[in-house]
Amino acid sequence: MTSKMLKIGIMPKDEYKKRTIAIAKGKYKLKKNEPKVWFESVKSMAQVLSSENQDLLRIIKEQKPNSLKELEIVTGRKRSNLSRTLNTMSRYGIVELVRQNRALKPIVKATEFKVEFGL
Repeated sequence: MTSKMLKIGIMPKDEYKKRTIAIAKGKYKLKKNEPKVWFESVKSMAQVLSSENQDLLRIIKEQKPNSLKELEIVTGRKRSNLSRTLNTMSRYGIVELVRQNRALKPIVKATEFKVEFGL
C-alpha cells in the first residue's frame, strides 16, 4: 500500500463555522492545497492521533485484521474502545470501516500527516 498524506488543519470552531458560511455564500473559494480535515485544537488532534492510536494504525496496516474481534485479540484493547476510536478516526478519513459479512474490517487510509495552522 502506498502511503497517503492527510493534510490536517487546526481552526477554532467559531472560525471554522464562519469559513463554512463564507464558502456556502460563495465569498470564499477553497484552495487546491488546503486541508480537507479540520480539528478545533491541537489538543483534540492529539487525542485522535495519540501514541496509542498511532500504534493501533500500525497494527492494522501490518496485520490487516479482518474484524474488530481479530483486532481486539491482537491489541488487547476492548472492542467497545476500538469501535469508538475507529469510528472517530473514520469521521476524519484516517481509517475506513468496511462491512464484510457480519464483521467490520478496519483499513488504514492515511499513513502520513501534515498539520497546518496559523495564529
